Amino acid sequence: MHGISRSNDLESVARKGGKLRRMAVRIPTYLADVRENPAWLPMFLLARTIPGRRAHWLAAKQPHDNADLLPSMFEGIESAAVVDSLKAEGLFSGLVLPDAIHREIARFASETPCFGNFDRRIEFLAPQHGDTEARHGRPILSGHHFERALDCEAVLAVQRDPLLSAVARQYLGAQAQLITTRIWWSFPTKASEADRSLASLDKYHFDLDDWRMLKFFFYLVDVDENTGPHVYVKGSHNRRRLKHQLTLLVGHPAGEILDFYGPDNAVTLTGKAGHGFVEDPFGFHMGTVAKAAPRLMMEVGFGVSKPSRRRFHGEPVIR
Repeated sequence: MHGISRSNDLESVARKGGKLRRMAVRIPTYLADVRENPAWLPMFLLARTIPGRRAHWLAAKQPHDNADLLPSMFEGIESAAVVDSLKAEGLFSGLVLPDAIHREIARFASETPCFGNFDRRIEFLAPQHGDTEARHGRPILSGHHFERALDCEAVLAVQRDPLLSAVARQYLGAQAQLITTRIWWSFPTKASEADRSLASLDKYHFDLDDWRMLKFFFYLVDVDENTGPHVYVKGSHNRRRLKHQLTLLVGHPAGEILDFYGPDNAVTLTGKAGHGFVEDPFGFHMGTVAKAAPRLMMEVGFGVSKPSRRRFHGEPVIR
């Protein structure tokens, strides 16, 4: 028993050391955020707590426009139904991109160089992923297109669709504004825990980029259990264990999350190319590592604060 206890102690120390290292990697990014916008710090400290978030939600103003009455590429979807699902579960799944749109974005992503592991020094075309790993001598888990995504007209068409802005304004309030648009690849590879953590893969976490946020996601390839599906824990956007509010960490082990929020509430989202869903990213969620084929995904995000002009969304500041 003494040996088992000692082993558990060592594992606990190792986990804590890993968490500290991950936080240390993010410190330059945090400092840059504070320098650009001092209001970021109280958000970062208070928006992780339910009382802090509820107090800020009181400032939400009801929209008075008719954006949801404009023609949308998402036929048959009513914004009110989406918002009701978001309020109750934090998630709505059932958006479908037109074939021409998702095919054009996928073509663009295959023909436009991306940046590996958030590092602009690693630039390559997605079909050349294997050769790029061999050339750099390291696993490349992700490939982000950063601002190049905005050169694709089909990406802009999704970004500007009135249904997205209507849902965002009805859910977040009249202050809702577009803050992110991105497309990225997730590749099958042998990646370290640090690389998976940086890419927000295989660990339940919540996003803390703003007081109130909403994110629309779209698969641009067929995604099954082996293609890195997204997982969301329904209801965790408005119910939060005290331990998960009083820590600077946003990521937590799967067992710890599922024990408290319930395994039946964890929804694995699979679907054909074009399948989309929208979530409140304060709820616990994670991407999973692609095993059999690359996953290509698009995100359109809305918030209530000014987006960072210092860097493109998701791009860390590297020492």
